[in-house]
Amino acid sequence: MLLRSRPLARTLPALVFLGLALTGCNSEESWHETDVTGSLPPLQFTMTEASDGKTVTAQDFAGTVDLIYFGYTHCPDVCPMTLANLGRVLDGLGDEAKHARVLFVTVDPERDTLSLLKQYTASFGPEVVGLRGTPDQIAALAKRYRVAYSVTPAKGDQPAEVSHSSAIYAFDESGDARLLLTSMATAKPDVEGAVADLKTLIGEAGNKAPDLLQELWQMV
Repeated sequence: MLLRSRPLARTLPALVFLGLALTGCNSEESWHETDVTGSLPPLQFTMTEASDGKTVTAQDFAGTVDLIYFGYTHCPDVCPMTLANLGRVLDGLGDEAKHARVLFVTVDPERDTLSLLKQYTASFGPEVVGLRGTPDQIAALAKRYRVAYSVTPAKGDQPAEVSHSSAIYAFDESGDARLLLTSMATAKPDVEGAVADLKTLIGEAGNKAPDLLQELWQMV
C-alpha cells in the first residue's frame, strides 16, 4: 500500500522550524545565581502560617515562585539584611512580584510565636510569609535542603544562641528546586541578577513548548 506524502514545499519549512524549536528548548539557561536544578528534592513541608494560624503545605504555594529562607525574628543583623535585600528583589519584579513568595521559616519556634512572626514578616512586605513548625518539622525541612542551624535555649544569665545558614533556595511554580541565591545576606547583593533569574522562572510557566511542538508535528 502506498502512503501519500504531503507536498515537500510545505513539509520542509515545518521541519526546519521544528528543529529550531527543539534546539531552543534544549539550550541551557544562563543564570546569575547558582543552578541547583535536579540536585535537590521538590518543595515539601507541613507548617503553620503565621498570618492566620492555619496549617499549610507546599501545595498551598503551588503556582508561585517560592524563595525559602530559614531564620528567626530575634536575629540582630543577618535576617533583617537578607529580608530587606529580598524586598528589593521583589520591588524589582514590579507587577510580577504577585507570582513570587518568600517563605520565612523560623528555626526558633519557642520564642517566635505566631503573632510575633506575623508582625515581623509583615514589616518586609505582603509577599513574605512567616512559617512556624514543630522542632521535628523544622529539622526535617532543613535536612531535606541541607540547611544547617542550631538553637541553644537561654540558661541562667546566658541568653539564647541561634545560628543558621544564609541559604535561600528558589523553587519554580511546579515546586522544583532551581536556584541557590548566595548574595542576599551581604551588603552588596546581586539584586539585578536575582530579579532577572526570578523573571525567567516566572516566565517559564507561560512557555508551553510541548503544545507548540505538538502543533508543529501536526503541520508535518
